[in-house]
Amino acid sequence: MSSEQLRERLDFIQFNSTAREALRDSQDVIRRAIGEGLDRFYDALRRTPAVSRFFSNDQHIDGAKSAQAAHWGRIASAEFSDDYYNSVRRIGETHARIGLKPQWYIGGYALIIEQLIRQIVTEKTKSRGPFSKFDSEDLSDSLSALIKAALVDMDLAISVYLDTSEAERLRLDAENKKTEEAQRLVVHGLATGLEKLSNGDLTYRISDPFHGSYEKLRADFNAAMSTLQESMKVINANASGIRSGAAEITTASDDLSRRTEHQAATLEETAAALDEITATVKKTAESAAQANATVTAARSDAERSGVVVRETVAAMDEIERSAKQISQIIGVIDEISFQTNLLALNAGVEAARAGDAGRGFAVVASEVRALAQRSSDAAKEIKNLILESSRHVETGVDLVAKTGDALGAIVSKVADISHLVAEISSSAQEQSSALNEVNTAINQMDQTTQQNAAMVEQSTAASHSLTHEAQTLEQLVAQYDIGVVAAAPIKARAPAPSKSSAPAAAASKASPRAFSTRGATALKPSTEEDWQEF
Repeated sequence: MSSEQLRERLDFIQFNSTAREALRDSQDVIRRAIGEGLDRFYDALRRTPAVSRFFSNDQHIDGAKSAQAAHWGRIASAEFSDDYYNSVRRIGETHARIGLKPQWYIGGYALIIEQLIRQIVTEKTKSRGPFSKFDSEDLSDSLSALIKAALVDMDLAISVYLDTSEAERLRLDAENKKTEEAQRLVVHGLATGLEKLSNGDLTYRISDPFHGSYEKLRADFNAAMSTLQESMKVINANASGIRSGAAEITTASDDLSRRTEHQAATLEETAAALDEITATVKKTAESAAQANATVTAARSDAERSGVVVRETVAAMDEIERSAKQISQIIGVIDEISFQTNLLALNAGVEAARAGDAGRGFAVVASEVRALAQRSSDAAKEIKNLILESSRHVETGVDLVAKTGDALGAIVSKVADISHLVAEISSSAQEQSSALNEVNTAINQMDQTTQQNAAMVEQSTAASHSLTHEAQTLEQLVAQYDIGVVAAAPIKARAPAPSKSSAPAAAASKASPRAFSTRGATALKPSTEEDWQEF
């Protein structure tokens, strides 16, 4: 805003010389009252969270209050000079920079003007005497001049705020456009570079410089491409060496695999034959052991039978003695039966003498006599049975004695057979143990050979896989333009067919390693300035 524009605004609101004089007449009153008005304003700011955050402490508020008091002093002087305009411009720019909306500034004007009007009215009215006439026109001129000056000041501050905000918006738009253009160039450059990379061209470099901090992104991309190119050169050279070595390893592995398979087959047949011999000898040893056990058991049974026969002879002797004792007991029973019969006979005689009184006793005597007769008959039968049993016992004793002699001869022969069978079993066990050890050693050799054969097959498969991977790696590297002439391919000898299937080897596919670059982000510098005017 120019001085001419300021004069146009003052003329529009008819701020003439009369208004200037009226404002200057109130200058002292304004200077005295502005302090209290600013106190009311900043007390309200402290109670308003949306505004109080702009002030860090009381010292900050005191500085802003002093600046405001000085500014209102310039307004009261009615000299709208460059000094005044610069003060207004600083206020508006400060408000725009910190983001203080005009609504709060306008509210501050309301509080301050209210206090100034009250003070002017108070002093204008009390300066008159009790009999003097009140000059209302003078008061109106002072108040209207104050309001016009305040409105012009508010208009100027808000205009500067809006102009500054618009200028900042235009600046940000320009910066955004510049940033967008720089980003577009960066995206285009990187897209071209990545397209070249995807096509296998590692010789491409981004030559056009990037704007600002994006230049580091270009340098990182070029450095990554250079690193990748050098790495691919090394990989290409190593792949050629790996392919040549793998071909030689494959040839040697094929020869070793055939020889190992032949050896393993021969050893397997030997082990199978030895297994059969070992099984036969083992079965013979087991049969001898079973025969020895059977003979030993038969010998034990014969010896136990001899013992039983001797015990039987002794038992027969005891039975014979017991029979003799029973005969003696039966003689005693016969004698008892004879005496009982005699007593029963006497009792019957006495009962007959007694007549009717002895009838019952005669019945008892008759029953006793019958019982004695049955006891005598039973004793005779037992005696006859014992005699017959004694004759059988004698015969059994004679037969048992003959059996004992025969069993003794059998035990002697069985002992001789057991000794011979034990010697055969021992020899068979020794042979079985020796063959088992030999068989174990052969089986271990067979297992080791089989494992070696499997390992050779795995090595052969791995060498073929390595050759294939080396060829694949060379093919992948050949897709990239690294500025190196590719080596001639090496033909490896085909592997010999194997009788047993080699274990499957997992072949890992080679994949290009991704290089990542870290781009720098441009940050807008920000500075915090303490504003002193509000």
